Amino acid sequence: MEGKTHHTQVQSRTQVLNAFMQGIYRWMGAGLALTAGAAYFTASSPGMMALVFGNPMVLFGLIAVELGLVLAVSAGISRMSGATATGLFLFYSTLNGITLSAVLSVYTPASVVSTFIVCAGMFGAMSLYGMTTSKDLTGWGSFLFMGLIGIILAMVVNIFIQSPMIDFVVSGLGVLIFVGLTAYDTQKLTRMGESAPMDDATAVRRGTILGALTLYLDFINLFLFLLHFLGQMRE
Repeated sequence: MEGKTHHTQVQSRTQVLNAFMQGIYRWMGAGLALTAGAAYFTASSPGMMALVFGNPMVLFGLIAVELGLVLAVSAGISRMSGATATGLFLFYSTLNGITLSAVLSVYTPASVVSTFIVCAGMFGAMSLYGMTTSKDLTGWGSFLFMGLIGIILAMVVNIFIQSPMIDFVVSGLGVLIFVGLTAYDTQKLTRMGESAPMDDATAVRRGTILGALTLYLDFINLFLFLLHFLGQMRE
């Protein structure tokens, strides 16, 4: 009887983990779809492009709001309802699509699509690795975080230096860092799912949205760094 009860508990825990991870990828996919749709709509509208990129204050305002939304969801997720967290994530994804519409005006549509496919393959492979590996990736966290800070500082410096070599090196390191973060974050989220409360739907929903935001950011940044190598400029 005890063995049967234990087996049932294991099954329930596995079902919760599967539902948790499926929810993360489902909401992440919804965020990416909104971003792509908003980017295409903005890039196709001369009025929108003029509004967003014709006035630096509008663009900086959008970027500031995006940063605020990421911080709000990341830091305040435990105090939000599931619906609020979901709404903020989807709103952020839409705003990000508006600001990323510049990508569609700079690179050819074919190269953007091909880069997206490559990015999806790399992301999928590393996310699967993070979910299934028995290796503890916790030690990667501090190393990847230091690398991320390093490339951010290098990008800021290169705004003034305008060195193609620094840009190339930063792009290469950016790809490596976000490939690593994809595996690291997926394993962290898998462990979160393994301990998710089975009787608290709100907590699970908040966890899936936080996880979706985390992996969404990994995917978007990996995509942007890959574009430096695979993207073809419009003539």
